[in-house]
Amino acid sequence: MITLWHNPRCSKSRQALALLEKTGVEIALRLYLKDAPDLTEIEALQTALGLKAIDMMRRGEKAFKETGLSKDSQDADLRTAMLAHPILIERPIAVKGGEAVIGRPPEDVLTLL
Repeated sequence: MITLWHNPRCSKSRQALALLEKTGVEIALRLYLKDAPDLTEIEALQTALGLKAIDMMRRGEKAFKETGLSKDSQDADLRTAMLAHPILIERPIAVKGGEAVIGRPPEDVLTLL
């Protein structure tokens, strides 16, 4: 099963979901804007992605600038911002077991199959 951190308003997220549906894989949708992750989940997601916190964030979002964040902010501060503002989490993200991938481009989610 693949868990897709999904925002239905995002075209890339919808594309990633459609690609996964075509494969027939079982998908669990995580509507992370409505069901916000806790800090433990954000930390686990970061570990699964193998990225710095800044690389799993949407830096163009208004909340990024409003919170005074930058590419030089500490990971802990960035994770706290994602906790307070889930919109800052890049999307889509596909998770399978202990592995995860950001679906940018959407086809990247297929690497988990």
